[in-house]
Amino acid sequence: MKILITGAAGFIGFHLAESLSKKGEDIIGIDNINDYYNVQLKYDRLAQAGISISKLRLKKNRGNLNYLPSSKYDNYCFLKLDITDLKSLETLFEEHKFDCVINLAAQAGVRYSIENPHAYIQSNIVGFLNILECCRQHEIEHLIYASSSSVYGNRSNVPFSESDPVDEPVSLYAATKKSNELMAYSYSHLYDLQTTGLRFFTVYGPWGRPDMAPILFADAINTNSPINVFNNGNMERDFTFIDDVVEGIVRLTLTSATKKDSKARIFNIGNSSPIKLMDFITGLEKQMGKRAVKNFMPMQDGDVRITYADSSKLKSVIEYEPKTKLSEGLFKFTQWYKRYYNN
Repeated sequence: MKILITGAAGFIGFHLAESLSKKGEDIIGIDNINDYYNVQLKYDRLAQAGISISKLRLKKNRGNLNYLPSSKYDNYCFLKLDITDLKSLETLFEEHKFDCVINLAAQAGVRYSIENPHAYIQSNIVGFLNILECCRQHEIEHLIYASSSSVYGNRSNVPFSESDPVDEPVSLYAATKKSNELMAYSYSHLYDLQTTGLRFFTVYGPWGRPDMAPILFADAINTNSPINVFNNGNMERDFTFIDDVVEGIVRLTLTSATKKDSKARIFNIGNSSPIKLMDFITGLEKQMGKRAVKNFMPMQDGDVRITYADSSKLKSVIEYEPKTKLSEGLFKFTQWYKRYYNN
């Protein structure tokens, strides 16, 4: 298959591009390398996948598209491109007959959406519309895209099921993800486009985003700085290890939808085992070999108290569900963290 992966320098996109490349699929990865967090981590992810960082820094996307082949995988090329750049995106689709598009490019982060809402509209709404239009015009067989567990809001009934109403987002980030699901549904209905939305539940692991709890907490423990523990620690998250998320996406990518499937599918991808925030911190302390200094704080605007995935629908389609235990996932994460940050 020829597959386009957007957000290929991001946390999930990097791992997914490597996994599908190893399986022999023909991969084109794109990313705008924005500065929401330290771009060096994005460059280092790409270097890990065999993309020459020096060439990436020199090349700019102007006019003709400039592809950088991976030195590690013969079937993987990378291109610096923003999905809000419709003209360049259209050129990309014209140059390739993609069988599948996996859209992981988005402005991430719940709290940042309160500070910089326009970034979310541009990337998550305008950019996603561009993806949908290109898929429609070029008759793409399957569009897979990232949604989020944030769409469930502050629901008290658990576990969260795909059939639950999701009409009360508590952050703009969540609202944009819900909007993506509605947009995908309308394109599926109007143009017979197969779409699959994935509601990710607190993904963590090696090469993770530095604005998320695992690295924030690990950094604080390492430097003896206080950890901000929101809602006084009365939080639960369905932490899902990156390898499990990637395996789910790969199976959905390589498994053809059956006639009985809806043209607009939604799946949870979560571990279905919420962990108390204090237990997560305790587990991280054990792996880091140090105690954390805790700064207990009230609930942050836009946050939710609990996330808990019902992954039975995903399992029924691909015969797989996330299974990595927290202790195993934290061990793999901290081993990478210590190597990468030279601790």
